[in-house]
Amino acid sequence: MIKSKDFKFMTFFFFMSMTLAYAQHSFSGRITSATTGNPIEKAEVYNTASGEVEKTNANGEFVFTDMKEGNYIFVVFAETFQIYETEVEINSTLTKNFELKELTEELSAVVITQRKERVFALRKLKPVEGTAIYAGKKTESVLIDKVTGNLAANNARQIYSQVVGLNIYDNGDAGLQLNIGGRGLDPNRSQNFNTRQNGYDISADVLGYPESYYTPPPEALQEIQVIRGAASLQYGTQFGGLINFKFKKPNPNKKIELVSRESLGSYDMFTSFNSLSGTLGNFSYYTYYNYKTGNGFRDNSGYDSHNAFAHVAYQFSENTKLAIEYTFLDYLAQQPGGLTDAQFYENPDYSNRERNWFKVNWNLFAAKFTHSFSSKTDFSFNLFGLSASRKALGFRDNRADLPDDTTAPRELLIDQFENWGLETRILTRYDLGEQESVLLLGAKFYDAHNNQQQGPGSAGFDANFDLQTETFPNYSRQSDFKFPNQNLAFFGENIFRLSDRLSLTPGFRLELINTSSEGEYKKIVLDNADNVLLNETLSDDRDFDRSFILLGLGGTYQLGKRHEIYANYSQNYRSVTFNDIRTVNPVFVVDADIKDEEGYTTDVGLRGNLNQLFSYDLSLFGLGYQDRIGEVFIESGGQAVRKRGNIGDAFIYGVESFIEFNFKKAFFTEAKDYRWTGFLNTAFTNSEYTSSQAVNVEGNEVEFIPKVNLKTGTSFGYKNFLGSLQYTYLSKQFSDATNAPQNINDTQRGIEGEIPAYGILDLSFSYTYKRFKLEAGINNLLDNSYFTRRATGYPGPGIIPAQPVSWYTSLQIKI
Repeated sequence: MIKSKDFKFMTFFFFMSMTLAYAQHSFSGRITSATTGNPIEKAEVYNTASGEVEKTNANGEFVFTDMKEGNYIFVVFAETFQIYETEVEINSTLTKNFELKELTEELSAVVITQRKERVFALRKLKPVEGTAIYAGKKTESVLIDKVTGNLAANNARQIYSQVVGLNIYDNGDAGLQLNIGGRGLDPNRSQNFNTRQNGYDISADVLGYPESYYTPPPEALQEIQVIRGAASLQYGTQFGGLINFKFKKPNPNKKIELVSRESLGSYDMFTSFNSLSGTLGNFSYYTYYNYKTGNGFRDNSGYDSHNAFAHVAYQFSENTKLAIEYTFLDYLAQQPGGLTDAQFYENPDYSNRERNWFKVNWNLFAAKFTHSFSSKTDFSFNLFGLSASRKALGFRDNRADLPDDTTAPRELLIDQFENWGLETRILTRYDLGEQESVLLLGAKFYDAHNNQQQGPGSAGFDANFDLQTETFPNYSRQSDFKFPNQNLAFFGENIFRLSDRLSLTPGFRLELINTSSEGEYKKIVLDNADNVLLNETLSDDRDFDRSFILLGLGGTYQLGKRHEIYANYSQNYRSVTFNDIRTVNPVFVVDADIKDEEGYTTDVGLRGNLNQLFSYDLSLFGLGYQDRIGEVFIESGGQAVRKRGNIGDAFIYGVESFIEFNFKKAFFTEAKDYRWTGFLNTAFTNSEYTSSQAVNVEGNEVEFIPKVNLKTGTSFGYKNFLGSLQYTYLSKQFSDATNAPQNINDTQRGIEGEIPAYGILDLSFSYTYKRFKLEAGINNLLDNSYFTRRATGYPGPGIIPAQPVSWYTSLQIKI
């Protein structure tokens, strides 16, 4: 994958950066309380030009080193203090002290929200944070406290409304699973993103089974980071980039803080979220328990979920910290199955599956050690592990219209995941030609031992997840496989500042991968009277070793203090999963010669913020695929089935834009207690299969891509009352590479055909009174009937209808 011209290109910029020389100065000071005169520890001093943040020590002291001459804007943040902003001229070594005024009055919800938005707007484009580099990348962040929406049900349409170009599956299951894609990436369980929480992996198996069955509740989150394509070099090889869920931090000012949220909603939805947080000297903690239950809007769609999390940390010194985390999830859901097109348009609430069940048990472990060797060098070490299972039980014939034979055994799939990994990073700032550069080096080791069993389940109606091979020895689909995988990766990036305005960030990732399968499956042939003609056991062991280097390059050019042009290019790679290797599915077959995907992602854009009045991110993107994995229809056994394999090469390109405007600041500057903003989030995408060996594919559009993806809305408020109104529109999209059209008269299958365009309107409110907060809203206000997916396996097969009009209300108390 690596080419000599790539090395020449990066070497050219390396030597360019070594020719630069600038005079350097330092800027230091002390932050104290204007009321008491006491130093303020852990206050943040933010350099708006460079994005650097320095935290004050126990004496309230901070220092910025290696600063060039010029004028800078610094903003100072501290809990329970007013935000302070000042312009400073640096022409020599400078010391300046700041006094912060305390927030003595009780702030309204509007003022608190505006304060958080102010901090968020200034900090979200930070090029370096901890031991991560974001310079030159398309980065987007969701500040959960800024969202007025259905957090209790994890409504992704509202939570990710300001992340550009996402394609979201709507399951109506209170957000038990997050299903997001974009740019032609399959949204199913967010499998084309590297999903992490607090910096470590949470999916089933990063390479062999990258699907995420666990999603943190938004009530526990501070921020969701979405970093596109070029993030692959730091976080993996995937085309989608990174989604990182950052949990709330322990309250630094209380020994114990309780937050309790109780929610009710349509279709018997009830959720209870309860967290405890606090700091006792050098020890801090954050923990929660979240319970969800409901019956769903269709028959046979109830769910019951228990989720708990614990974070404990010890600050050994100002520079050294150890944190340990544990996550538990257990949920059981009944699945009503898929529908044909004719069934959907006649009655989208219909279900003819009474015996389909799905169960997940998730146990995540993590320990993170961080240490600052100096003000210039930071080190982090993450050790993490997963012990988990997912079990699917039911009838999933490729005829969605067929009633379940309630006397026959159900199919049972059992997946066990046992894996662990470690990732270490070191980030250092160093002078190169008297200009500060930033180097990140890291390594990751990942070891997975997964097991998958497929066979007959019980013939009953209950959620019995025990295999019944002795009772039904001639069940046609039986297999038992182990999938040991190992991955060793080395990665690095370096920010070269070529001038005051221009910086380049080249990077690499070296991957060493071994994917194996060890096991056996049954080949069983019956006659029309169900007499056994053949029953034999066949082994199928495979071993696949590969190694390669991925390269990337990002760049930023500062047009002003808060405006910049960014561009990046990154090579990408996606491994075949062990579902592609072995699972037997009656709805689709897998090409025996299926192989990994390769490609690249590139972005070029302009982003910034104008006087807290207008923020924007406008970009062009391109995504190239080689040997893209997809599905086409073939004839097999006298019937049409999907074939999953390498469809061909494809190119996807488009325009993405996000614009947010502060109407209150523009037109009502003196209205302190009011809030009114609006946003427009659009993605216009085109795609084409440029070559393919499959019939009727070359020249077609790529699946999972609406040409128009629009989200727009407004947020408003007065004192303690906040509200939001949001509209979402996606144009039609295809669900397979052959671009099969929709047949609304289809009475049998429901798994092929386009997904029609749809538009959804959501309305939400909140009101805060002292320690209490009341939230309420209506989702799908216009009660549109629509669907976002055609499932070829669980929870289908067939059309999975989206939720109709629904309401919710939540009551929160904070003590």
